[in-house]
Amino acid sequence: MQKKSRPAPKVFHAYARYALRYPWLLSVIIVTIAITQAATIAAPLYLKDFFNLLVQGPAVPGITPRLFGIIGIVAFLWFVEMTARRLFDVAMIYLEGYAMQDIYSGVFKRLMGHSYDFFLSRFAGSLTHKVTKYARGFELLFDSIFMQFVPTFLFVTGAVVVLYIRNHTLGLALALWSACLIAFQIWVSRMRRPIRAARAAAETRVTADLADAVANQSNIALFSARTFESIRFDRTVHRWHEAVMRAWTTDTWIWSAIGLFMLVIEAGMLFGAVYFWQRGLLTLGDFVLIQSYLITAIERLIALNRELRRVYDAYADAGEMVELLAMPYEVQDQPGARPLAVSVGTIALRGVGFYFRPDDPIYHELNLLIAGGEKVALVGPSGAGKSTMTRLILRLYDVKEGAIEIDGQNVAQVTQESLREVIGFVPQEPILFHRTLMENIRYGRRDASDAEVIEAAKKAHCDEFISRFSHGYDTYVGERGIKLSGGERQRVAIARAILKNSPILILDEATSSLDSESEALIQDSLSTLMQGKTALVIAHRLSTIMKMDRIVVIDQGKVVAQGAHDDLLSQGGLYQKLWNIQAGGFIGE
Repeated sequence: MQKKSRPAPKVFHAYARYALRYPWLLSVIIVTIAITQAATIAAPLYLKDFFNLLVQGPAVPGITPRLFGIIGIVAFLWFVEMTARRLFDVAMIYLEGYAMQDIYSGVFKRLMGHSYDFFLSRFAGSLTHKVTKYARGFELLFDSIFMQFVPTFLFVTGAVVVLYIRNHTLGLALALWSACLIAFQIWVSRMRRPIRAARAAAETRVTADLADAVANQSNIALFSARTFESIRFDRTVHRWHEAVMRAWTTDTWIWSAIGLFMLVIEAGMLFGAVYFWQRGLLTLGDFVLIQSYLITAIERLIALNRELRRVYDAYADAGEMVELLAMPYEVQDQPGARPLAVSVGTIALRGVGFYFRPDDPIYHELNLLIAGGEKVALVGPSGAGKSTMTRLILRLYDVKEGAIEIDGQNVAQVTQESLREVIGFVPQEPILFHRTLMENIRYGRRDASDAEVIEAAKKAHCDEFISRFSHGYDTYVGERGIKLSGGERQRVAIARAILKNSPILILDEATSSLDSESEALIQDSLSTLMQGKTALVIAHRLSTIMKMDRIVVIDQGKVVAQGAHDDLLSQGGLYQKLWNIQAGGFIGE
């Protein structure tokens, strides 16, 4: 529980940096708060004189002009207060709007810089929920500080000073009561903090589990798991319910204690005022002054309880995001990293070692050279490390030992953007944006014209199914491309790579989701795509890579054989075994 409370200073520091980007707006906010509270404190002083004059009666010479004068002054103070509040509201709107815009943009850029593994280990729904709560937390915290905490402090301080000048005992009594109530609220808020943090964590878990279930609705239906998932989700909601009930019950007891504070100060101040009035030390106007200050002070100080709860909620919510934002990038550009310059496209793995767990290495002293313009196929059983190699070349992970070089440049010493810009990658399971087909294909080269996008789609045989849609290239594909079949998504990914036209091409099971007819069509497109490029192709269907310049057989993280298709068959070994299992492949040669 204590761990949840640590980010609080970090949260405040992070939010302060965003607010301080707009010093003029911040200055207007502070000045208008000061003016507003000064007017609020001054008005009861004139009202005190107003009622003291009323007690004297209408027979007093010149009393009416004096009463009208006081009314004019009080009206002016109210006008000043109203004007200052409106300026305050405008400044707050603009500052919070600009700052929250900066927060969303800054958090997005920071998150997108994290590694491939970072997102594999976290729910997308949970991350988006945390980002939203982090931005909203700024609004909640900023509102609490400048709409409650600072105005309350200024008003109570001013009221105590005025009452102390008028009567030392009443002034000190209000000061002592205010200090005790504030201390009590801070104490219970800190005591309640782990309870609120537990509630925030439970809410995050509900959101994450709900998003996970919604994203996997097809799996739930196909495996007849609706009852199972309902029971599982019910357990998550039950834990949330327990956390919420603890928080609400605690709040009820706290409000009961605050009610006692209200009773004590109301009765105590009135008893004291009557006592001093009997001795001629206070006037009727002083009762108006005391009651005006007391009502406002009680209202402001009681509101602190709600605001402290909101603040700790905001801290608990934002603290989760602060921890994520503070995490260093697992893969990051080195200081002084330069853009990668590709002339030939040679890829060299030199003594590469890599592991996810030190006791279970995937590669150890792996060496492999792919000449510029060479077409190399990587084959082997599942789990041999084929896809991991492509991710190391793309630097989605950093090697633990050795180096990967492209045209003699260590990929760890160039910028990630430039590295991935020169590599066209078609993954085994392409994921599309919930955008139009035109936008998804154009993602390969964002400045491409519509005609160039359509040409790439035709080469990848996408145009054939796109033309059947009523909205054509303006058809939205759904979240992660769910409205398209697996083969259609893969053809879109191939079209994207064709449009990108990078000097290095990596195909990771690029035709795995295609039927035989579609695969036959795309093989010609891929052959055209690979012309003049360095190509690394991973395929389980060995018939699709028979015409590669070289086939590299990998097993348990090691290169066990390499050569042309016929040579590898004649050598026997693992390649021949894989070939025989596939009975000569799935597509007629």
